[in-house]
Amino acid sequence: MALNATLNATINAIMRGVLFEGIPRQVRVADVPVPVLMDETDAIVRITTSAICRSDLHMYHSVRGEPDVPWVVGHEAMGYISQIGSAVHSLAVGDYVVIPDNLDSGHLQMDPEPRFGYGGPGPYGGLQAEYARVPFADDSLITSYVLLSDIFATGWTALDFSGFEAGDTVAVFGAGPVGLLSPYSAILRGASKVYSVDHVPARLEKAASIGAVPINFFESDPVQQILAYEPDGVTRAVDCVGMEAINAQGELQEDIVMRNMVAVTRQGGGIGQVGVFLTQNNSVGAPLAETISPNITFPLSDFLSKHLTLGAGVVDPIAVAPVLEKLITSGRAQPHFVGTAEIGIEEVPEYFQRFDRQEEIKVYIRFP
Repeated sequence: MALNATLNATINAIMRGVLFEGIPRQVRVADVPVPVLMDETDAIVRITTSAICRSDLHMYHSVRGEPDVPWVVGHEAMGYISQIGSAVHSLAVGDYVVIPDNLDSGHLQMDPEPRFGYGGPGPYGGLQAEYARVPFADDSLITSYVLLSDIFATGWTALDFSGFEAGDTVAVFGAGPVGLLSPYSAILRGASKVYSVDHVPARLEKAASIGAVPINFFESDPVQQILAYEPDGVTRAVDCVGMEAINAQGELQEDIVMRNMVAVTRQGGGIGQVGVFLTQNNSVGAPLAETISPNITFPLSDFLSKHLTLGAGVVDPIAVAPVLEKLITSGRAQPHFVGTAEIGIEEVPEYFQRFDRQEEIKVYIRFP
């Protein structure tokens, strides 16, 4: 939805926000309207920390986005509640909260619908800005840390999708922020061995620092590298890459991760898919969307003969936030290790470029 429709604002109330206008590899910081309460179940949050996510790059590359431009980008943030609607009862002005990337719908869904959140398709704008409107605030806000809004919850749930159990061996494809927090979660949950597959040396070094075995697929076939350690294959494999996966030649190959996961997973094992694979038609907001095929070649014969299972979907951070919050509060989990830069909002365009060039792993945006 267009910016003016998503941010119904009062006269002269403006804030700084990061805008995408449909131009590939370009964002800019601009004055935009401050959101206001639109329903009695809303809350307005004054954001203190936001972040740039790897999935923001699908928008940045113009392969995913809204038909109407511009919009405020971003879907990870935390801050203080500055206003609440009259029907919000479990929260108060001044509460420190995390805004999850997927929001509560406000009603019981007998027929589940697509989940919408921030910084992309959906009516709520983005979180790389000073304020955000949160609908159904009682059920949508989490009272803890920023990585619970998306990537820690996603990395953790990817293991659930794969059927993970303590003692399993795990191969995680992709070592971006989610791809680092998934092996980190596996180690926290008692994996016997974890492999991290990527091609960026800094990411693989970070993976090794938490106890994962780094596998560089630019050097040789990652499946053969892992099978040299695990002749029967790993118990679980997880995709944290998604639709912009590349092969050893650095070329786009949407099916490469799925094919590798089926090949490397042992008999009776499981696969988890959280890498974003949501294709769409070209539009003003996503002029290159059709460069990504909606279909992949799937090795069904191998999948069936090995009795594998597959779990996939968009993660609901609210469902796992209580467990992850306790792990962080107790000191057992310290997911902030993925961060490589802290910046102000005016620096965001530069750091999108750095992020796209794989010079940063996780970028936090701080607000005064």
